Amino acid sequence: MKNKFYQYILQLQNQITSKLEEVDGVAKFREDIWERPEGGGGRTRVIENGNVFEKGGVNISAVHGKLPDSMQQLFNMGEADFFACGLSLVIHPKSPMVPTVHANWRYFEMYDDNGNVINSWFGGGQDITPYYIFEDDAKHFHQTCKTACDKHNPEFYPKFKKQCDTYFWNAHRNEARGLGGLFFDYCKETETMKMEDWYNFVTEVGNSFLEAYVPIVERRKNLEYTASQLMWQEIRRGRYVEFNLVHDKGTLFGLKTNGRIESILMSLPPHVQWVYDHHPVAGSEEEKLIKVLENPMDWIED
Repeated sequence: MKNKFYQYILQLQNQITSKLEEVDGVAKFREDIWERPEGGGGRTRVIENGNVFEKGGVNISAVHGKLPDSMQQLFNMGEADFFACGLSLVIHPKSPMVPTVHANWRYFEMYDDNGNVINSWFGGGQDITPYYIFEDDAKHFHQTCKTACDKHNPEFYPKFKKQCDTYFWNAHRNEARGLGGLFFDYCKETETMKMEDWYNFVTEVGNSFLEAYVPIVERRKNLEYTASQLMWQEIRRGRYVEFNLVHDKGTLFGLKTNGRIESILMSLPPHVQWVYDHHPVAGSEEEKLIKVLENPMDWIED
């Protein structure tokens, strides 16, 4: 399974980066191949200063070795060997009219002393963080997610949508990071879902990413915007940074397993502001975003 999924994310990385380069029209992804001293490595691809995308990364990694002490405590277990692979991406567009997007699809295995798999699971998801609310965009993104889920289980979308709203919650700000999407973790074998079934589901979601995001970019990338709207984007990006450095499990896992720091922190946007005690004007489009973030919505009507 680990080889099958790794081959999938290699192909998916190629598919996503080539499409995003086409959408940008100017910038190309820079590729770095890196190795982790304790075992494994990855292929990082970063795009910067483009016509559409200010900064973004589409990274894959496959790491293995002894489970670090911090991870042993997290999983409440003793020494073990592990393997983890995944694709993680964050794209920060130039225009405040185009949402930031994040996605991740991953697979994890742990082994006993004889190298037998004693535990394995999938995880992942995809979500958008806009700076201005376009309801059509939110509905399109969520509908694409729901369509992918419904092919496998009609209960998946509402369950994983709710988990996304719960996970991407900036507790110290009492607001969501964005408009959500899907989030799932520890997807293990059950009587109704074999690992092959989970593989089919996770790859279905991965294959839906470009369909979910690119039409939104195409609709919004040429809209005009003002200096004050750009400032709002940078203020909101600050909240994105706060979440990634304080709450995000993927960032913390990378740091605690001695991952490549440049790849881990590629999710951070290049231009950010922290304005003291900032509040948007009452009745403004900026305030509209805040109100939605404080009370996550259902974007798809039954």
